[in-house]
Amino acid sequence: MDAKLLKPKQFVQRERQKGYVIIIALVVLIVITLSALTLVRTVGASYQIAGNLAFHQGATQAGDRSTEVVLLNYLIPNNAVGNTRLHNNDITNNPDTSNAYFATRADPAANQSWEEFWNATLRDNRRNLGTDAAGNTVEYVIHRLCENTGIAETANCAMPPSSLGAGGTNAGGGGMSISNTQVYYRITTRIEGPRNTVTFTQTIVAL
Repeated sequence: MDAKLLKPKQFVQRERQKGYVIIIALVVLIVITLSALTLVRTVGASYQIAGNLAFHQGATQAGDRSTEVVLLNYLIPNNAVGNTRLHNNDITNNPDTSNAYFATRADPAANQSWEEFWNATLRDNRRNLGTDAAGNTVEYVIHRLCENTGIAETANCAMPPSSLGAGGTNAGGGGMSISNTQVYYRITTRIEGPRNTVTFTQTIVAL
């Protein structure tokens, strides 16, 4: 009788032990699953950040190329002595043929973003350089930083400050002031890249 009574008791204890093991295994499995999901999300975010940085770098390089095109193909050739082309606007409403040059300064209004200003004021007169191999569509406009059209001396233009020359003297015994006839030009480039990203770059040059 005693032996028969012990068997069911031992059987019940073994069943209880197996139940605890299953619960612990489920808890460990849940923890491992959550850790794996967290790792996957972290890796995905890292790849996304790296991709965004690559897109940003590509857009910046496209903006630099736009600046070179403007300088070499338009501003420098038309800045020669006697050339009056930069005294007035040089724009059309065709983005493929417009030189996108404004002889006077224009800026966004207060609380207006450059994208809003571009769409409202500049888009019709921009120059489109097409889409590069990285998928960046590059457009630009040029502003001469002057209040009026005409020659820089009378157009109230922003200019580099005059410098002091050491070769001459004036009444006070100091150096002579050498006037600077260079004018500031602002090149604004809009780059629309992959994933609907929009970037603006601006370069100010003195010529």
